[in-house]
Amino acid sequence: MMTTVDTEKLIDAWRRLLTGSGKSWVLFEHGTCVVLEHPAGDLAEQAIGTLREFGPVHVATSAGDFRVLELNNGEGWLVTSHHPDVVTFVPRDDPEDPSHLAVGMLGRSRRDSDGTELRAVHVEAAPLS
Repeated sequence: MMTTVDTEKLIDAWRRLLTGSGKSWVLFEHGTCVVLEHPAGDLAEQAIGTLREFGPVHVATSAGDFRVLELNNGEGWLVTSHHPDVVTFVPRDDPEDPSHLAVGMLGRSRRDSDGTELRAVHVEAAPLS
């Protein structure tokens, strides 16, 4: 069973993680973020298109792969996917088992949910230079 994710907590975490990057990003309901390398037009629609293609998990393919990166600030983990701009944040207090495998499976599961439900909850446009 998937736990409810605190949207405001996720927005704050992603803002800290991407501060100074100069990138636009879109957060989805379960914590997956799509970083837009080349933002254009409707940012939410652009991110939805990326997540529609690269979010759903297909076991035994690259779409099932993930890597777990522990954040130095102790805030949690980033779970990467087979697309470099699709990453899921797992807060420290979410997983019952903090092993990298358990965290990775949780993050991958959340990416799959975000990739099939496609509900963007926040759009952050990069500041104009």
